[in-house]
Amino acid sequence: MRRILLLIAGVAAVLGLVGGLAPAVWAQAAQATSAPYCGITWGSLPKKDNVYTYTSAAITNLRAGRHSCFDRFVIDLGAPWPGAPTAPVFGYQVSYGSAPSDEETGAPIPFAGRAFLGVVVNAAAHDDNYNPTYVPVDRLHAVNVTGFQTLRQVGFFGTFERQTAIVLGVRARLPFRVFVLSGPGAGSRLVIDIAHRW
Repeated sequence: MRRILLLIAGVAAVLGLVGGLAPAVWAQAAQATSAPYCGITWGSLPKKDNVYTYTSAAITNLRAGRHSCFDRFVIDLGAPWPGAPTAPVFGYQVSYGSAPSDEETGAPIPFAGRAFLGVVVNAAAHDDNYNPTYVPVDRLHAVNVTGFQTLRQVGFFGTFERQTAIVLGVRARLPFRVFVLSGPGAGSRLVIDIAHRW
């Protein structure tokens, strides 16, 4: 009888232990599934800064790169004009919107992607004498993003009143971040990282 009681007590103890562990195990599983992808917490809402600040530095290049958790798009700016502030301060606005269309006819422009990230940067793609500082071979395919996980197409839509418009075709409406870096040299860069997934 004593052995049966000990066996029952042992089983009860094990069940109690398992019962006590079960909530912890489920909590860990829930936490693991709710953890953000690559720790990314950027979100997909519009991002802007210094919207009324313009720079004399001209756009010199557009480029893109692939990273393990995101695709990166970069706008390179040269040095500001002599006598202008050297700090890389300029305005930008980046947000998801509708697919690009022809300004004159309103007709849609064929563009790859299921989401469209519009970029407006307060910098011109020409110098003070209106000589172009950046002219892509193909404006609708300004950067080759073949094989990228997130980016599908990069369209350069030119400068108007010192604001340059760019559209990024993206696989889906994914989280992104935007920031400005100094360099190389006296130049600066506007960087947009778009996550591979939520």
